[in-house]
Amino acid sequence: MEKKDFAYLLLGVVGGLLFALGMCMCLLPEWDAFKPGVVMTALGVLVLLVLALVRWIAAGKPVAKVNWKAVGKVAYGVVAALVLGTGMCMIMVFEGLMIPGILVGIVGIILLLGLIPVVKGLK
Repeated sequence: MEKKDFAYLLLGVVGGLLFALGMCMCLLPEWDAFKPGVVMTALGVLVLLVLALVRWIAAGKPVAKVNWKAVGKVAYGVVAALVLGTGMCMIMVFEGLMIPGILVGIVGIILLLGLIPVVKGLK
């Protein structure tokens, strides 16, 4: 393993842990740490964005070129993951939303399954 790969690995782990811990702080009412959780989540996202930018520049690719087709596919995937996450949140965090949460979660799973043909294409 080269030094740059180890640095990428380290930054990715740190960014992912900051993001995950921040999300836990935001979503678990027992922790009572919503505001610090938002800050920690934002810090994790920032570390991961810096990592992506550094890797992109190190690969010698131009930063300003945007592939709008790929952006649309990523946006679809993000929306699908957010729908699934909303259903999970409705089930685990809020009382009385078990059935609606299950239905929203099923819609999210269907959207995520639809991501396969969107990305790979139908042949």
